[in-house]
Amino acid sequence: MTQATTIAPVLKSVHVKCDPAHAFAVFTREIGSWWPLETHALHPGTSRGVVWEERAGGEVYEISADGARSHWATVLDWSPPTGFTIAWHVNPDAPAATEVEVRFSAEADGTRVDLEHRYWERLGSTGAATREAYGSEDGWGMVLTRFAATVS
Repeated sequence: MTQATTIAPVLKSVHVKCDPAHAFAVFTREIGSWWPLETHALHPGTSRGVVWEERAGGEVYEISADGARSHWATVLDWSPPTGFTIAWHVNPDAPAATEVEVRFSAEADGTRVDLEHRYWERLGSTGAATREAYGSEDGWGMVLTRFAATVS
């Protein structure tokens, strides 16, 4: 059964000049090389990196300078090199997880990366405002720009 949505998903796309397998690997395995950990982290400026457990049911977590693990997401679907879906629950105070799906599609001159961040209504009264923040150029827009600059 498909969940009803009342708040539009965030949709973002970038084009990168590499094949889907490389784009997928940089997005996941090499996330520490491009993710803005200085600002978009649970331990801003003191994070040592982000780890992906590369399987459905795996965890995505941040590692702090003192070695503490902080949960970001649970992997719902792991389909390299075409994509993944995660239950995004980076804010431990949020009432539920949202969902992020990223797809990597081969094109003649590289790869199209499409991101959909959805199910904002799961956050209750904060869903619309949180969606606006993630949909802004300081949210997924900036994150994907950094990814594209690193992988291309």
